[in-house]
This record gives sequence, C-alpha cells and structure tokens, in this order.
Amino acid sequence: MRAAGEERTTDMVWSGSWVTERLGVELIGDGRPDGDRELRELLGLALRRNPKRAHLLVSNVLGKHVPQKPSVVYGAGFELGRRVRALLGEAEARRAVVLGYAETATGLGHAVADGLGVAPYLHSTRRPVDGVARAGGFEESHSHATSHLLLPEDPALLAGGRGDGEAPGAVADAPDAVAEQSSAVADAPLVLVDDEFSTGNTVLNTIRALHERYPRGRYVVVALVDMRSPADRVRLAAFAAEIGARVDLVARCSGTVTLPDGVLEKGRALVAAQEQAGSGGREAESPGLEAESSGPEADSLHRDSDSPGPAAGSLGPKSDSPGPEADSPGPAAVVGTERRTCTRVDLRWPAGVPDGGRHGFTPAHRAALERALPAMADRVAAALGGARRVLVLGFEELMYAPLRLAAALEERTDAETRYSTTTRSPVLAVDDPGYAIRSRLVFPAHDNPADGPGDRYAYNVAGAGFDAVVVTVDSAADTPELHAPDGLLARLAAHTDRVLLAVVPSYVPSYARPCTPAHALDPHVFDPGAPDSYVPDSPDPYVSDPHVSERQEPPTVLPEPLRGPAFSSYAPDEVGWLLQDLSHVELEAPVEEREEAIQSGGAHYAESLPVEYQPSDQYQSLFKAALELSAARVARAVGTVTETVLAERTPRPVLVSLVRAGTPVGILMRRWARHRHGLDLPHYAVSIVRGRGIDANALRWLAAHHDPADVVFVDGWTGKGAITRELTEALAEFDGTKGPEEAEGVVRAGGSGGFDPEIAVLADPGGCVRTYGTREDFLIPSACLNSTVSGLVSRTVLRSDLVGPDEFHGAKFYRELADSDVSGHFLDTVTACFDEVADAVDAEVAALPAADRTPTWEGWAAVERISEEHGIHDVNLVKPGVGETTRVLLRRVPWKILARRGAGADLDHIRLLARQRGVPIEEVDELPYTCVGLIHPKYTRGATGANGRAVEPK
Repeated sequence: MRAAGEERTTDMVWSGSWVTERLGVELIGDGRPDGDRELRELLGLALRRNPKRAHLLVSNVLGKHVPQKPSVVYGAGFELGRRVRALLGEAEARRAVVLGYAETATGLGHAVADGLGVAPYLHSTRRPVDGVARAGGFEESHSHATSHLLLPEDPALLAGGRGDGEAPGAVADAPDAVAEQSSAVADAPLVLVDDEFSTGNTVLNTIRALHERYPRGRYVVVALVDMRSPADRVRLAAFAAEIGARVDLVARCSGTVTLPDGVLEKGRALVAAQEQAGSGGREAESPGLEAESSGPEADSLHRDSDSPGPAAGSLGPKSDSPGPEADSPGPAAVVGTERRTCTRVDLRWPAGVPDGGRHGFTPAHRAALERALPAMADRVAAALGGARRVLVLGFEELMYAPLRLAAALEERTDAETRYSTTTRSPVLAVDDPGYAIRSRLVFPAHDNPADGPGDRYAYNVAGAGFDAVVVTVDSAADTPELHAPDGLLARLAAHTDRVLLAVVPSYVPSYARPCTPAHALDPHVFDPGAPDSYVPDSPDPYVSDPHVSERQEPPTVLPEPLRGPAFSSYAPDEVGWLLQDLSHVELEAPVEEREEAIQSGGAHYAESLPVEYQPSDQYQSLFKAALELSAARVARAVGTVTETVLAERTPRPVLVSLVRAGTPVGILMRRWARHRHGLDLPHYAVSIVRGRGIDANALRWLAAHHDPADVVFVDGWTGKGAITRELTEALAEFDGTKGPEEAEGVVRAGGSGGFDPEIAVLADPGGCVRTYGTREDFLIPSACLNSTVSGLVSRTVLRSDLVGPDEFHGAKFYRELADSDVSGHFLDTVTACFDEVADAVDAEVAALPAADRTPTWEGWAAVERISEEHGIHDVNLVKPGVGETTRVLLRRVPWKILARRGAGADLDHIRLLARQRGVPIEEVDELPYTCVGLIHPKYTRGATGANGRAVEPK
C-alpha cells in the first residue's frame, strides 16, 4: 500500500528536514534500495517537551497528528493484521488475542485485529473506570504519561480465553466463524500493537507483566516502524529465551534513528527559542500554519492557530477540487469572528457495541458495527450539507469508532475526507513545510482525566482548509468543558464553517455504575459558546440515564480519627489517624514468603505486612549516633519546608501526612509552626497505596471538616516520584466521584475536589516537587527504623475482607514494642535544634522566590539509566536514595547496594544492615543519589509495578 503522499515525493519537502537540519537527528532505512525513501514517506519529525526524548516520530498513516485519508489509516493496520495472520497460520490466527497501546495505537491495534479476522481486541488505557477491576498494568517509561491499565470486562481474555461470545445487546446472528471461537483456548498467541518500536522497553515491560500472570508460548509484536538499535534487538532475543517463549516482530518499515551527542539539551534550547519567538499566548509556540498548496501564493498564507483571520466576518476560499494528500494541510480558510453553532448528530450507535477496546471488543461486536456503519455515515453526511473538505476528528483513546465512521463517509460521499484525533501529547508547532506539526489548537481536557485538568491538542487542523469538522467523542467526554468558550468545539469553530458533534455511548461493563452527562441526552442543536445550552433543570451536571443504574451514594457517616495513646505512641494532639485499627488481625509474613506471593500475582503488597525488623543493640546505637549527627540538618529542612508552605500555600494549612514516612515529618512541621509562629495546625495521617490510590473515605472526612484548599499533603522524601504521581492521579480520580456534599453541606472547590496535589516533602533528591526542605539526599534518621520511630504504627493495609467500602484503610498499633520505641526521642531531638537553625532557615526562605524549583524528574531519569546499565530493564527494581535503600534492606530481598564513593557517615546504618543480610555494596562514581538499592531478581524481578503487583517472572 502506498504511503501518504508517495506519488508527490519529488515535489515535496520532507516533513523531518527542519529537525534534521537543526539537531542532526536522522532517519536511516534498513539498507534496502528504497529503505530511506519509504521511511521518510511514512514518518516526519517534530520536537516535544519531554525530558526523556527531544524528538517525536510523526506518522503520516497513523491518523493521530497528521490528518489522513481514513482508508489509508485503516488499510495500514488491516494489512499488518493480514501479515500477522500469514505468520501465525490460519489455526493459530483464529486463537490469537490482540492488545493495543493507549493512546496512540488504540485504533491501529483494532485495525490489526480486524485484519486477523476473528481476533478479540483489548487496548490499555490511562482512564480508570469506577467499578472495573484492574487486570494488570505496566509502565511506558519514555512517555509523558507512563502508567497503562488493563481493564478487560472478561479476565479470561488475557488468561487465554477468547471472551468473544455475544455481548449483551449484540446481534444474535453473528457469523458462524465467530460462534466457533467462543470457547476458551489456553495459551493463545498474544499480538501486541504499537505505533513504533523504538527501544523495546515498553513491549518488554508489557510481556513481563502479562507473562508473570498469564504465561503463554508465543507473542507477536506489531508496529508501523521498527527503529530499534542492534543492541535492542539482541536484548529482545535474550528476553524471549529467558522466558521460554517465541517473540516475533512484524513491522511495515524498519530503520534507525541517529541521535548526535547532546541532542536532548539542544532540543530543549531549540524548543525554548521557538517558544520565545512565538506570540506569547497559550499557543505561542504555534505561530500558525503556512499552508502548502500547489499554487505560488501558498507561502503568503500565515495565520496564528488560536485566532481568527484578519477579515472579521468573512470566509476564505473553499476547496472545491480534490485536495492534496493529508500530509499537505491544504489552503487556509480565513474564518471570521461571528458566533457559530455546533450541530449534534444522533449516530444511533448500535446497542451493546462498545465504543472501543478499553474493556474488550469481540468479533460479535465487530459484526454488529459493520452492519450499522453505512446508516451512521449517511446521518453524518446529511448533516454536512454541501461540505467538500471534511475532517472526522477522534478523541485521544477513542480512535477506532471515528476512524470507521470516517472510512464509511469516505466511501459513501464525494467529500474529500480526512481523519485524525486529539491527543494529550504536547508537541512544538513550527510553521515550516519541512516540519511535521504545522499548527496546533490547545483546549482544556474534557473527560475528567485521572491525572487532573490540563491542556489537550489537535495538530495540523487549524488552517488546513476544512469546511466541516465532525468531532467524535465518547459520552464520558461530552462534558461542559467540551462546550466551554475555550473548549475544543469553540476552538474548532474559529477555523471551519461547520462543527458537528457525534457522541458514542461510553461502554461500561454491566457490573459497574456509569452515569451520563445531562447534555449527552439532549440531541438538539446547540451553541458551543453558550453556557445555558445544557439541560436547564438539573442542578447536577450528571443526571440519571434511564438505561443505566443510578450511581451508588457515598457513605454519609465516617468515623472520627484515631489518636494516641489508644492508637500510636504519639500525643493525641500531634496527629489524628484517619485509619481503622487492625491490631487484632494476623497480617505479618516473612519477607521472602511475602515477596513470592506478590511476585506470583496472587497478592498486592498492601494486603499483608512485613515482619517488623527489631534492631540489634549495635543498630540502635548507630541510629542514636546518626540522629545526633543529622538532627540540625533535619530541623533546617523542616523549617524551610514549613515556611515555604506558610508563605506560598496557605497561612493556615491543614497538614495531612502520608502514612507512615510522612507522619513524623508532619508532626515536626506542626511543631515548627507553633514554635516560630504560635500556630496550632491540624494534622492528620492518611493512607496512600501505590496502584490503588489514596483513601477516598479519608478525603471525604477531610472535605467535611476542613476547606480542601487548605490541605497540604506531606511526605518524608521522594525517590523516583512514584507516590507523587500516585497522589496526583488519586486526587483526580476522587474529583470524578461524588463526596458527601449533599448530606453534610460540603462545598468543594474545583480541581481534585479542591485538594492541591502538590506534595510537600522534607527532602526531594528525585527533583519531583516544588515544595521541599532540601534536594540533598541525606540520612533522615526516621528512615532507619520501622514502626519504632513512627509511633509504633505499621504500614497501611487495604484488603477487601478487612476494609469495607465505608471504612478507612487499616493499620496496626504495635503496643508490644513500647520498650523499643524511639518515636518521641526522634521528634524531641530534632525539635531541640529549631532555634539554632532559625537564621539559616530564614536565609533559605528569603532566597526561594529567585530559585528555579521546577521539578526536573532527574531521579526518574537516573533510575532508568541505572536499570539499563545493570541489565535490569525495569525501574521498579531500582530504589534510589538513602530512605528507599533502607526500606529495601529492612523490608525486601535486596540484591546489591550502589553507594556514592566517599559517602561517609550517612551510610553507616546501610553498611551495617548490608553486612547483616550479606548484601554487597558497590561504590560508584557520579551517582546522583547517596545510594541506590537494587531488589533481588530471584524474588521480585518486576517487583511491584503500575498496579502494585508483580510484573516480571523469575
């Protein structure tokens, strides 16, 4: 199949030449005579704001960043599916299951599944769905949004069962071939589909995660382009041998990317220079789209993608003749500022057919959709009127439904039809024919995303000459933000004659409880700029849909916090624990036994507790010596972070520490505020569990008793930044649920229920936050011990048989360890140093406004490098910093310790623990942390991944 624009290669500037000329990034083919040309026809280059990769490979046939003929986009994936079918053979192809990657490859993977013939399809997602259990997860380390979730409606889909029987509402007369495949088949081949295969890390992470829980004998990796280095190819072969499975690769085109030294720094500087040269608005780096056309006047068409043209009230020329291929944006239409309307098109989406593969898409679903597509395309065509150049614009992970709709429209009308989708990925736009991203539209997220509010983008749409745009979203994204004056519909209305909105019902498994936006039930024509265009009589933006169950109301009565001495050895005014007491439950297990259970996928790390390490007399003496040595240093960091919070966040903060490393820090911050300012700050401790989020009931209690805007979350230190990310995602997910406002009169502010996800930490060696006491990696003595320095409280526990839906997470109070308790001694020793560090704190706080405290995530980058250098290839095995290394030695099965050469007394306790457990310490140069702990691969290769469970095999 010809790549986009192949017939015009000699007349066009390659859309990667701008980046190549300035950064030296080059695409080199696979050595075949036409290899270079084919690669350049398939890909262009752009720059992006990403600390891990400066460049972006922009596909001309993916339908994400570059508007393209839908038949070309669908055909590219379908043909790859045919090649996989030939590779597997008919019998194996009929047993295969296809898994696509969010967000970019969701549509591509679906087309590959169609090419296979009868393969069920599932894609990963970054959108948690209430009531749907996670069947797995993995990390995409180079991405701007790393965590992927797997949410199949039928877990048998990943376990080898096909799960392709008829779904509720699907037609009963599916082809016989579908019915023949309905029985579960063990060890079915798994086909993994991504848009590009660059290093192989994402695929390795995925296969590790899935093979641990659902082992099978064969995997097929599919991509449009294979750009791996020789070393990456060797690594994949070794990995396949290690797990005892066959791993094949199918790609449309292959080659390599050459990156000169310093390209990341040069890329950042180039992006900064382009942004500075821009217009200075939200889209300052996108000065417009210089439309490429066959006429000599093309270079004179220049327009900012965020503003209407200079001729207010007038419309530019329409394209009445077949335009260029999609990689050429086409003539620009100058759109006036008059108010425009958006017409809602009722697709009459077939009942029971999912909007995509988030929860699985079966051959029965496919058969029902095929029959419904012509009529849906006719309804869209009728609403288009006389439009000649049409864009069907999909939405982030929703790629397949709008693609198939666009392809049907292309077949059934004479309109020149193109297809692309919006995206989460921020990319620099440059108005140059040699650059792949010519313009961009920026608009707010409109689907209540789990990672909170933020900008979203549509590329190469502004100025592309479309006289109609059909926006296709799922009903979860049909929100007031979509229709707001600065929303996507309004942005598009400034650049096209007509905007249509087609809403596909968001499919949610029957056991979950969805709700539908009120305006999604209203099919009338509406104005995207008018705030009163929604259903007027509903005080809540969500109303009950008669076709779904009403949402479950949250608990209206929550228990009061636990306090010492009944729970914990801290004084009752020091902290209130938003936990339940599970001291009566036997939860401890030996470290090795616990790790093996986690590794097998049979247990989440928060479902049990490690046996509390009881330090020897030698270790206790070492702790006391370390405390005397570092108490002033800790006090200084406490003072700096507390003063920063008071100056920049709120004068009356409500401190909420994350159990348990954050709780001593929260108490010390409370003591500093009283000592220096006479403030008596509330302080609570809450549970947060990696992969499961923060305790939502604790958040509801806080919202009922305090202004969420005053809440400041506190932790001890950052490592990679996993908890920082977890908190952001958890608060965003909480914002999408309804708290007890109706019952308790709570009025929550916007964004994450009014809670600020920015965490305050004592030490930030990972460069993950803006509010910290120091960014040095030093010994915080509270990291040396477990419960005996944390009020005799255990780690938190979250287990369904112990924690009900209306209850706080649990923890244990180890009263029997009172003789070893040094919690008060630690606090008092640090507090005694407050006066001596006061002047230093004042000087540091005075210098903060001029300091650049932007999170750099340098820790994450360092962990990735260490993971690769030591042959681990999984960041979850690497625990950076003194605090995390101590945890590895106290709670886990350590492999070895990396220590910065000449680290000194900060590592005395690490050296002692390592000797006691027989763990080698390697001194290394240029280590960004004082030390790094590596978990032993025998027990935890993959340790706990995106969902808190094991993700690698032994």
